[in-house]
Amino acid sequence: MTEPSQAAPAQSASTLFDRIGGDEAVGAVVDLFYDRVLADPDLAPYFTDVGIRRLKNHQRLFIGQALGSTRPYPGRSMHRAHAHLGITRAAFDRVVEHLAASLGEAGVDEGTIGTIAEALAPLADDIVTAPEPTPPAS
Repeated sequence: MTEPSQAAPAQSASTLFDRIGGDEAVGAVVDLFYDRVLADPDLAPYFTDVGIRRLKNHQRLFIGQALGSTRPYPGRSMHRAHAHLGITRAAFDRVVEHLAASLGEAGVDEGTIGTIAEALAPLADDIVTAPEPTPPAS
């Protein structure tokens, strides 16, 4: 990730968004993240017939706002955007793992990754809408 500009006011580095490098860093992480998610055979079916370019743009804005960007996120609520997808807790957890790995690959330190994960964890209540599948009886 890029370091915050030396010329920027001290307060600009007060958000996670600024600390990891702002829009450029978030964009790079989103690209890494979707490379991982779309390559995951358990998650890829959730993205069938989804406009990935549009989704990436929304994700950049959403993650940016979640990390402290002042740019507004104009998308739907997390619950409304995911309600029809039947996402399980296991799938949600896999997505979080891919996000953490993408942040690490982009050079974000472990402490910041943990802080980001903590900030996003409460979203599970809005995103997870399906129970885990029951294993077949033997």
